[in-house]
Amino acid sequence: MRESFWEKLRAGLSRTREGLLAPLRAAFQGEKSTELLLRLEEALLSADVGPAETARIVNTVAEQLPPQCTWEELLSLVERVLGADLAGAERPFSLPSGLSVLLFVGVNGSGKTTTVAKVGFWLKGEGRRPLLVAADTFRAAAIEQLVELGQAAGLPVVAHRPGADPGAVVHDALEHARASGYDVVLVDTAGRLHTKKPLMEELGKIRRVVEKMTGSPPQERILVVDASVGQNAIPQAQFFHEAVGLTGLVLTKLDGTARGGAVLPVVRALGLPILWVGVGKDLTDLAPFRAAEFVRALLKG
Repeated sequence: MRESFWEKLRAGLSRTREGLLAPLRAAFQGEKSTELLLRLEEALLSADVGPAETARIVNTVAEQLPPQCTWEELLSLVERVLGADLAGAERPFSLPSGLSVLLFVGVNGSGKTTTVAKVGFWLKGEGRRPLLVAADTFRAAAIEQLVELGQAAGLPVVAHRPGADPGAVVHDALEHARASGYDVVLVDTAGRLHTKKPLMEELGKIRRVVEKMTGSPPQERILVVDASVGQNAIPQAQFFHEAVGLTGLVLTKLDGTARGGAVLPVVRALGLPILWVGVGKDLTDLAPFRAAEFVRALLKG
């Protein structure tokens, strides 16, 4: 993880970190106490860790924290518990040789279109040849935004007029990728949820187009989650999982949220790895998820 990104992650999680640590500092008297455990419970719930995860973490701390302890020992124990919880959410990102397709889904406002450009920019830095696809034809603004981001990132974008068939856009993009030697196609899709059935049908059609043209479904079906919505992301994810069979998550907008703890229940509920995290709008404000670094930024800053 680049140092500059680490600094942004540390700063981005400051609200969550302060919400966790301030009540513990106030209650800490150099020993394990009922008051300390109650404050830990309240702090975790305030960070949107959720009741089930909170109870498990507090019970573990109650069992393992010595009767007399230092502040550093308390923080180190909480760090180990959270790190163990999130270790399973870490998966190295890799793609097979040849043409790969990454399908990005998520509700409007989650940062999905920006994330498509960020991931494309990251892949470009890894030596790949990405092609961006503006398949959210329902919103003219989404098409314009991806084209502008592609220009800023130095990445080509395949786009049709607003209202065009998203499946046709993906079809043309795959043909262009093959003809021009692009090896990763990143597809931005619609995110409206107020018309669930048409959106599900649309995503299903895109997936079928990819399967027909490449012989397999998109290698990655990635849900972009706005971290500030906390556990409300779980029902969103369940809907998209039904539609496309998700393979991973990207957490966005970690900067400025006090609900960073929601990462734990979201990961446990969905059983999906976190591929990247984002902490701002710049193209470089994205990095692969690393559980240890995330927990360190969350607790120690």
